Amino acid sequence: MQVSKTILITGVSSGFGRALAQEALASGHTVVGTVRSPQAKRDFESLSARSAFGRILDVTDFDAIDGVVSEIEASVGPIDVLVNNAGYGHEGVMEESPLSEMRRQFDVNVFGAVAMMKAVLPFMRTRRRGHILNITSMGGFITMPGIAYYCGSKFALEGISEALSQEVKHLGIAVTAVAPGSFRTDWAGRSMTRTPRSIPDYDDVFDPVRQAREQKSGKQLGDPRKAARAMLAAIAADNPPVHLLLGSDALGLVRGKLSALEDEIRAWETVTVSTDG
Repeated sequence: MQVSKTILITGVSSGFGRALAQEALASGHTVVGTVRSPQAKRDFESLSARSAFGRILDVTDFDAIDGVVSEIEASVGPIDVLVNNAGYGHEGVMEESPLSEMRRQFDVNVFGAVAMMKAVLPFMRTRRRGHILNITSMGGFITMPGIAYYCGSKFALEGISEALSQEVKHLGIAVTAVAPGSFRTDWAGRSMTRTPRSIPDYDDVFDPVRQAREQKSGKQLGDPRKAARAMLAAIAADNPPVHLLLGSDALGLVRGKLSALEDEIRAWETVTVSTDG
């Protein structure tokens, strides 16, 4: 029998956050979802009169996060699971993309997630139980031209998740970095910000990647509801994984990256060990 839990999910208006909230509610869990407007809060709470609780919060409002989490603990109940889902994709060639775009990408995808983790950890640590899921991306393992800032943010969140898991495991707290491949969410559509193109030298490497992404948008292999069920399986597991890939495309691409990395390490092994002593 599945134990009912209180799950706090950031960004439940669409995409993975919405799908996970719906599947979690259907499974009997209580879900607190963060949104960014009163209308979105009403829409979310209409999913369940008794089990869906909306909270208005922008994860980049770092000063507000502790208070919101404390209020949830006091009024809804102990947070068993935090799911850092809020995030977006930035598309742009690095040389063309201003640093302000990188700051915004990292504020949402990394600093917002870390601020949420820091807010829930004192409560989970006191109870000696809890689970944090960070939605990263296969872009936290592999890269492609035109999304350098996005991949950088997801590589960062993968590393932070793995290190944190080592810090808190003995306290009864699990950390799982969930890395989806291509799914039928709005990541490549409305949710993506794009820096305007300006340097023709990059056309040959950038344009085919953008065209392929646009052609695939809405027709991706991944089903967000099945991703949600996979995440619920990880939440229910006695020994949840530190890294969880979602999607056969993510599996193939990440395995290919790891294989190529091993080949490169082997090719340069003599130079690598030449620095000892």
